[in-house]
Amino acid sequence: MNTLKEGDKVPNFTATDQHGNTHTLSDYAGKKLVFFFYPAANTPTCTVEACNIRDHYKELQDAGYEIFGVSKDTQRKQGNFSKKFNFQYPLLADTEKEVINAFGVWGPKKFMGRTFDGIHRKTFIVNEEGVVSRVIDKVKSKQHAAQILEEI
Repeated sequence: MNTLKEGDKVPNFTATDQHGNTHTLSDYAGKKLVFFFYPAANTPTCTVEACNIRDHYKELQDAGYEIFGVSKDTQRKQGNFSKKFNFQYPLLADTEKEVINAFGVWGPKKFMGRTFDGIHRKTFIVNEEGVVSRVIDKVKSKQHAAQILEEI
């Protein structure tokens, strides 16, 4: 797993969100971005994390951040997740793992004694030049927005 680190330039990518809208990294040049990667929509920890960001979305926007949730779920599954919990931000349906691989968050994981490949729960804060300014490796789902805002 070759995860992006602080100081790395994020490679350009194109992905579709839960509404079918296309997002290309270059469209957000000059903006501060947050990409939070989660294993699967509608699972307990992922839901708590995404809802925490939803509940603090205004604070994150006031700090100048554009927010993106990313998993390999389908557009339909992301849409259902977004609608059920009223998320104000795009959830990228990265079924081809273009964004996941660009950030290097796909790799071996262990759960209940079993090893398998999956998405590692990580968050990347990207500056206006498209460079990673911070990586949150140990995401606290119930305080995730506060972790993001710590940078300020």
